[in-house]
Amino acid sequence: MEQEPSIQLSLEQQFNLRAFEEQIKGITLEQAQVLLSDLHRQLLVREAYFKHFIRQNLLGDPSPGID
Repeated sequence: MEQEPSIQLSLEQQFNLRAFEEQIKGITLEQAQVLLSDLHRQLLVREAYFKHFIRQNLLGDPSPGID
């Protein structure tokens, strides 16, 4: 696993993390698998948005749409 960079979460992010941890304490294995799959999909979508933003705004690529 990659080592995370030394970036601190904001107080709001820390609060949201704690709330999420409390929320998932009692879920089943099946619910956890669905949640993990959904989170992974969201990370992939976020990555696609970042790539699109970089291509359009920093590299001047006029291609429409998000991969």
